[in-house]
Amino acid sequence: MVNVESKPLFTLSVAAEILGVHPRTLMIYENENLVVPARTKTNRRRYSQRDIKKLQFIRFLTNKKGVNLAGVRIILDMIHEGEKKNLDLQKTILPEFLEKQLV
Repeated sequence: MVNVESKPLFTLSVAAEILGVHPRTLMIYENENLVVPARTKTNRRRYSQRDIKKLQFIRFLTNKKGVNLAGVRIILDMIHEGEKKNLDLQKTILPEFLEKQLV
């Protein structure tokens, strides 16, 4: 059974609306391999709640911290490596980032 957070539910336009960005912005993030949404059989993008949270963090880094997309990639890679060692680097390094609840 698929975890609720990882179940791909949101279309590109709905995800963009939730985040307050243009859909093209999410396509750019996908091209940069920052967030890669699931695809339906008809090749339409579907974002999970986990993807939305990651996108919120990316927007925080770019808008509030002034990090460019190359820097975001490095930060996300470091956080991923920390997770492998049971470290929550995101909350340790950037405690001011608060995820917004979707529901």
